[in-house]
This record gives sequence, structure tokens and C-alpha cells, in this order.
Amino acid sequence: MPDITEQILRAVIGTFFGTAGFAMLVHIPRRAWFISGVIAVLSYLVYWGMTFLNVPDPVAIFTGALFGSLAGLLCARLMKIIGTVFLMSVVVPVVPGLGLYRMMAAIGQGQLTAGAKTGVSAMITICMIALGLGAGAFADRVIWSRAGKRNHTL
Repeated sequence: MPDITEQILRAVIGTFFGTAGFAMLVHIPRRAWFISGVIAVLSYLVYWGMTFLNVPDPVAIFTGALFGSLAGLLCARLMKIIGTVFLMSVVVPVVPGLGLYRMMAAIGQGQLTAGAKTGVSAMITICMIALGLGAGAFADRVIWSRAGKRNHTL
């Protein structure tokens, strides 16, 4: 079994290149590729660090998405790019694609209880991502409207 340093290194490299590759695939501006990857890595590390501290998975996902949302919207303002470009980079590493696949596989094999349990877990993850992104966008708007800035990036 690999040690924790190797696991973190694999996660960082995979998250960065997966997100940067997805950014290229959906044609976001070239100058945002690197920043998207960095935001994804940082938000994933927040999530992973919290799970390492035995925080429940939904809370860790919410916190990682909230951090990524705030960081992404700040970068969007600084780079004068629409915020969705960076919010997408927060979602890519934590989307529960494997959980949804396992749910469908279990249901297809007639294991309805296991499929339902896996599906509920995946839906909780999806809800926590959405809540984290929404809370970050709300906080961003409150912060910038109080600062007198009306340039919203969403």
C-alpha cells in the first residue's frame, strides 16, 4: 500500500492534469488553464485533508467546494474572466461519476438495495458540491457588493 505522500502526489498530479485537460477540452481561455488546475488541486486538497481528519464526507465535499468557489471567483475577478470557467474546475475532481456508475451497475445486476444506497450517496455528494458552489457565489456577491464593486462574474 502506498504511503500518504505518494497518495497525495498522485492526487495532486491527477487532479491538476485532469482539470487542465478538461479546461482545454471545453475551450476555456488558454491563460486560465493553469489557474483552473491549481484551484482544482487546492479545493481537492481541502476536501482530502478534511477526510484525513475524519470529517464526514459530505461536510468535507461542501468545504472543498466552498473554498474552490471563493478562490475561483476571486481569480475570475482578477483575470476578468467569467466565473463559470473556474467553478467548473472545482467540480471536476469531486464529481461522483464512479458512484453513479456503480449505482447503475448494481441496479442492472438486480442488487436494488446496494444500488439505491450507492445512488443516495452520490446524490448527497452532488448536493454538497452545489451547496458549496452556491454558498461561495453568495459570499462573493455579499463581499464585493459591500466593497462597492458591482462587477459580478456569474
